[in-house]
Amino acid sequence: MHTIPQLQQLITDALAKKTYGDHPVELYEPISYIMSLGGKRLRPCLLLMACDLFGGDVEQAIQPALAIEVFHNFTLMHDDIMDKAPLRRGKQTVHEKWNPNIAILAGDVMMVEANKLMMQVADHILRPVLDTFNETAVGVCEGQQIDMNFEVLDNVTIAEYINMIRLKTAVLLGGALKIGAIIGGAKPADASLLYDFGVQLGIAFQLQDDILDVYGDPEKFGKQVGGDILSNKKTYLLIKAIELAQGDTLKELNRWLNATGYNPAEKVAAIKAIYNQLSVKEQAEAEMNQYARMAISNLRWIKLGEDRKSIIAQFADDLLVREN
Repeated sequence: MHTIPQLQQLITDALAKKTYGDHPVELYEPISYIMSLGGKRLRPCLLLMACDLFGGDVEQAIQPALAIEVFHNFTLMHDDIMDKAPLRRGKQTVHEKWNPNIAILAGDVMMVEANKLMMQVADHILRPVLDTFNETAVGVCEGQQIDMNFEVLDNVTIAEYINMIRLKTAVLLGGALKIGAIIGGAKPADASLLYDFGVQLGIAFQLQDDILDVYGDPEKFGKQVGGDILSNKKTYLLIKAIELAQGDTLKELNRWLNATGYNPAEKVAAIKAIYNQLSVKEQAEAEMNQYARMAISNLRWIKLGEDRKSIIAQFADDLLVREN
């Protein structure tokens, strides 16, 4: 089997050779731009890993793996427009560098390109591959809409939040793994188990992201710590705090959530103190660990030798061991 660095290099090399079109330049240049901004390339790597896991030819899975990466970046491009985000990976977002109309249209072309790349599989597996990809893509869009709905809702439950991150974040990991498994010749039951593994791993990963946004070291985390607090983003920690807070603690929390003029550092410190008082970090970690255990449980049921599954299990461990 290939090592993770070897699979990542295959993706890097394939992306370096990939072209998207020439004319009109305003349509295609933004695609090349966002695809050049880097990223961990986790999702295409998972697709190749799943193909390799079942003894498939990873060379036959490279174009579908690129499809997953193009689709992922399409969603980022459109998310940035909706969020009015100025930066993506430290660089200007497409709608800032060009304009929102160009970003919308370039994103549309990326969705078409992702489908074209995904279709480059053997005819006998084309239908299940496309069915999985299309179901995944719809799920991601549903998750984004639910997340936007949360912005105007006063009451969001933990169950609703878990469902949102399952759709917005986790199903793409599961879909990438299932597509790779199908290409690799997996039996339907094993492909489904690997899908569930990816979804549960994705939920655990997002819960860890929520925790690190408040408690992480910005140098190691790579993002602004406290950003979710400043934007009143409904994360697991905030939803749990609202659920548990009572009396003066609830009043203090609501005061900060409704404040319009404040010192950012003071707001982060105050809400973090409430989180500490209510032990929501520990509860988020417990939830994260539960989903991680569920993911590994699905992996154990797949009918392959433990030596073959060890690489993907190690990948899961590495994904969930980010320094804070």
